[in-house]
Amino acid sequence: MMVTDDPKGKAVRDFLAESEEILDQMSRDILSLGDSADRDEFDPETVNSIFRSAHSLKGLAGMFGFVEIAELSHTLESLLDRLRLGKVPLESATLGVLSEAAEMLGLLIRSLESGGGAPSGLAGVLDRITACISSARREAVAVSPEDLGITDKILHSLTEYEDHRLRENIARGKSLYLFHAVYPLDTFDRELGGLLDFLKEIGEVISTLPSAEGGMESSIGFDILVGTGRGRDELDCLQGLEGVTVTALERSVPASGSPEVRAVTESAVQHAVERPAEADAPAVERPVSSSARSLSRTMRVDITKLDELMNIVGELILSHGTVAAISTRMRAQGFSGLAMELAKASKGMERKLAELQQRVMEVRMIPVGQLFERMSRIVRKICREQGKKIELRMSGADTELDKMIMEDIADPLMHIIRNSIDHGIEPPDERAERGKQEQGTIRLSAFQKGNHVVIEVEDDGRGIDHERILAKAVELGLVDTAEGITPKEALSLIFLPGFSTADQVSDVSGRGVGMDVVRNNISAVSGTVDIESVSGEGSRVIITLPITLAIIKALVVKSSNRCFAIPVTSVRETLSLEGVEIRTVERKRVIQLRESTLPLLALERFFALESSPEMSESPFAVVVGESDRRIGIVVDDLLGQQDLVIKSLGSIFKGVGGIAGAADLGDQSTILVLDVSGIVAEAMRGTA
Repeated sequence: MMVTDDPKGKAVRDFLAESEEILDQMSRDILSLGDSADRDEFDPETVNSIFRSAHSLKGLAGMFGFVEIAELSHTLESLLDRLRLGKVPLESATLGVLSEAAEMLGLLIRSLESGGGAPSGLAGVLDRITACISSARREAVAVSPEDLGITDKILHSLTEYEDHRLRENIARGKSLYLFHAVYPLDTFDRELGGLLDFLKEIGEVISTLPSAEGGMESSIGFDILVGTGRGRDELDCLQGLEGVTVTALERSVPASGSPEVRAVTESAVQHAVERPAEADAPAVERPVSSSARSLSRTMRVDITKLDELMNIVGELILSHGTVAAISTRMRAQGFSGLAMELAKASKGMERKLAELQQRVMEVRMIPVGQLFERMSRIVRKICREQGKKIELRMSGADTELDKMIMEDIADPLMHIIRNSIDHGIEPPDERAERGKQEQGTIRLSAFQKGNHVVIEVEDDGRGIDHERILAKAVELGLVDTAEGITPKEALSLIFLPGFSTADQVSDVSGRGVGMDVVRNNISAVSGTVDIESVSGEGSRVIITLPITLAIIKALVVKSSNRCFAIPVTSVRETLSLEGVEIRTVERKRVIQLRESTLPLLALERFFALESSPEMSESPFAVVVGESDRRIGIVVDDLLGQQDLVIKSLGSIFKGVGGIAGAADLGDQSTILVLDVSGIVAEAMRGTA
């Protein structure tokens, strides 16, 4: 089903936006639940949150007629209901089924957006959920709540879930307390909310029931059943609050709380549940508390609308360039008075456009932590499948990146992490033989470096054996001989098409989708990828990305009477080659640049343009790349910097190397934007 612009298509877009938010929350909760899966106790509110997400998805999908999503959500809801009632234990198998269900829901939702058919594997996920529902059930708790002094009236008012949580708290040895609170009718919601917030911090609120005591005409009472591991002495501070009494339902287990903690607790309770001073003020003097306004200060915006807005900003920037050029020509032709006024107005417009551009770019930025959370689920899933013990450590999750770039690198990053798990991290027994801890570690980090964001994936596994890479490359015919190839050059062979060291094809690796696809996808967003490895100690993959591709500052160059744009973020420096000695080493032109050798690549030769094979009389070199992967792109002239909006060339030109897209100039002409990382990769391989 393709999303269109008709009313139904708009409704589907609204469903997609709403469902993606619900699914993101569900995925975060499942990840949080996985952190407690190895413990005897988990937060029941987390399960309730997943349950509510599944219920919301079921309702939305049923309303729009998406049968597969509604069926899967309903079946998942049944499993979660039994899980929160304690009828199904939270084991690794159950957690795996929850993760699979969330992934399948994501695939179903994305298939609606793309217009493709329903993904395969839905029936298998439904069967596994049904099997979990039918799995072994926990035995009922032997201790009876009636023995604790809870009245029959309260016990008979508990729902099945509340009764289960009560018995679960008894089984775990928690102290049970019955809080009775009475509040005035006009302020009970605020005061009760403050009390509940505090009680949730000290334990689990099992049930909140209205009580008829206290006089229903002017006040209302509540019986609140709470299970906690804290001692009675830490709750004595509640006895002094107006309208609140505490009754211990069993002998409390003394908690090791310091006097300082108790003082903080008393202060927090006073602040949370004391009646505000202005509550007794006349009604006419109090501000109006009810309002139809939303408390939220955020709203959802389709990313395509932001793309359109950014394109408009780009067009305005180009128009400003045209106005500035007209002002310059007017001054040259003698219209100095009008030209100066026009130039002044142009400067003011330039400042406002720069501010508008910055604000729109900030709206597009999101923290990479959202991407990291998806990688966490992948690590957990593959670890369960392969029986490996791996800890994923994340840092820099608050680093921001353009939304579109983040989506484009999601699959490459997933492939890199899969490689780290499959090729890098050894099985527990092998790690023990090497003197390592049985649990491996993968570090996923992000940080900002100038106008770039660097994402690193590092593992402490077996590392990359460059000799094995060379042997495999010779076997595949990718290189003629392994002689004379350094370990650094051997690592670069990983990025050759079709290269894989996997001996067997699996769901994780060995399927012919190698690091060449990773590099190509990262290059498509003007990024670079490098590998560092020490055999036996581990590997590190470094991805360098521009913060945004919406509007870039580019250096416009000329070669063979044609103009090209090079993103300024990729330019290290520019050199004049006039009078510089150019030598030939291994059939490549090089120059000496500050005690290092810089290879030269003539742009006209790279694109096979019709021109003389000799360089121009006074050429320039634009130095691009990083450290030992730098080259000098030789051009005829440097025309200056300009802000550009990159436009895609479409699928027809997708395979053209060295081109990242096209852009319009202020004089209505169109130029090509160079893919610097692709050009550097070709030059390093010696094919350019």
